[in-house]
Amino acid sequence: MKGKREQLLSELRSKGITDERILQAFLQIPRHFFLDKAFGDWAYKDVAFPIDADQTISQPYTVAVQTSLLEVKKGDKILEIGTGSGFQACVLAFLGAKVYTIERQESLYHKTSKLLQDIGFGHVRTLFGDGYQGAPRFAPFDKILVTAGATDIPVNLLEQLAPGGIMVIPVGDEYVQDMLQVFKKADGTVETKSHGEFRFVPFLPGTSNQDVKNTTKKSGNSNSDQNTGNKIMLE
Repeated sequence: MKGKREQLLSELRSKGITDERILQAFLQIPRHFFLDKAFGDWAYKDVAFPIDADQTISQPYTVAVQTSLLEVKKGDKILEIGTGSGFQACVLAFLGAKVYTIERQESLYHKTSKLLQDIGFGHVRTLFGDGYQGAPRFAPFDKILVTAGATDIPVNLLEQLAPGGIMVIPVGDEYVQDMLQVFKKADGTVETKSHGEFRFVPFLPGTSNQDVKNTTKKSGNSNSDQNTGNKIMLE
């Protein structure tokens, strides 16, 4: 797989990724661990790929761009919204950040939490919950990264971003989003900078448990009270 990783690095360099720390993360972290074994060959192609719970592992170029825009410094406390496969969280941790990551899909939360433990990234703090609410218990954060397409910048996340901090978030409609780099100044005011169009899965409120509960209510199923609702779990 090393030859495939090096080939991916060459492709990322050709697209303008120059931060050697990020490139080293792609070289050192075995990306095929984050896909089912049957699809391991896709891990080093510069494309997004489906994973569990109708989510995707982001295109490597997209991961590299978002990481670059965060301007990660060693020791940064970073909140990631949308754990997904866990690859992005591992890249941030590889760069020396203290990472907290939230996933709204409970099955994916459990699967990825175990994977991170198994491959030596157990120090990444995984949370199950509503990304729109952020993680106020652990705020403020030096950086916040949103890995799903939002229709606007959530106020809760801005409040949890430390003065002088940076948020990277794709904002737009269901078809295409503008990659925004959001700077929170010392006085609390916000400045944004655009970095081109990307496409992400939608940033949804609530959790997968609430999705099931709401669907059950609509169908009139009397067993809806068996759902657990919006619980938060840390590992």
